[in-house]
Amino acid sequence: MKNDRAYNNVDFIPDGAAYPDRWAEEARVFREVETAVGRARLNLPYGAGERQKMDVFYPSGKPEGLAVFVHGGYWLRFDRSFWSHFASGLTARGWAVAMPSYTLAPQARIAVIGREVAQAVSAAADLVAGPIRLSGHSAGGQLVARVVQEGMLSEMIGARLKKVVPISPVGDLRPLIETSMNADLRVDAAEALAESPTLLPSPEVPVSVWVGADERQVFLDQALWLAKAWGADHVVAEGRHHFDVIDELRDPQSAMVEAILG
Repeated sequence: MKNDRAYNNVDFIPDGAAYPDRWAEEARVFREVETAVGRARLNLPYGAGERQKMDVFYPSGKPEGLAVFVHGGYWLRFDRSFWSHFASGLTARGWAVAMPSYTLAPQARIAVIGREVAQAVSAAADLVAGPIRLSGHSAGGQLVARVVQEGMLSEMIGARLKKVVPISPVGDLRPLIETSMNADLRVDAAEALAESPTLLPSPEVPVSVWVGADERQVFLDQALWLAKAWGADHVVAEGRHHFDVIDELRDPQSAMVEAILG
């Protein structure tokens, strides 16, 4: 299909295929440690669906508030178990971090997945008091940008929302129509218009759009389109590609963690 090569990350990142196994192992070790010291609540349901579960990781003291991280994978793959260790930078800064899984395509369309993520944010907000900050990577960037649209979250939770950081987001879904993965995503013109944050009104909450300088050109474009459409901060992280751009989430003093908490 016309856009397959443009949206292919793994073949253009050195040792790209090894990243998922590495993430899964590092996440497993993090969960074991945090569970052992009583700072993890795992497999918490936020809905009735098989994949509608989340893990919440806590800081050593009372949480300053709630940060939610939504994973990517083109809405087709992965779950929360691959990303647990990316909570470490925020928990070190005193924040609780919720990481939801969600139903994957083709079992759910992107519009349905967005509603699931909104449901997960709401459920996590019931567990942790204080301000709320959202971040998401790749497809997760689209999802966190989508759930801040009017009507997706309750007024009460919206009032607690203080920052959104889409990382390497696919903010405009229209190019995905001409990819092979769309056989499972099933994005059509109507859904692309309705679910593309870049084509929707900018939210009142502050937004920082993040992308790696070494990413594929389409992701540089997608990040710029969203930042321009929303008048948002636009950060291009030098020396980072699509898979390691989120490494900064593990460093409590990183610019990305500062952006989420800023």
